[in-house]
Amino acid sequence: MKRSLASLSLFLFGLSVVFLVLWTLFESRLAGLSTVTERMITVSLLVVPPGIGAVLGVLSLTHKEGKSWLGIIGILLNTLFALFHLTIVLFAG
Repeated sequence: MKRSLASLSLFLFGLSVVFLVLWTLFESRLAGLSTVTERMITVSLLVVPPGIGAVLGVLSLTHKEGKSWLGIIGILLNTLFALFHLTIVLFAG
């Protein structure tokens, strides 16, 4: 069974939410990390996957895979999630 690009986009959004929950749960154990390391982890786990998910959502719409509403939802959710965490990384401490 072939997955659509829109479903992969939503999967990456869900994976990013899981990473956010795990990062929040284990943040106290990672208190000794430098700010540069924390920013690199945040970008790699909370900005890059939803960024890729947004691109997959756009590709889903350009390839006209059928359910365009999935692609639109994937684009919106992933873009908002990535921009929010990118803003935090750029303007925090």
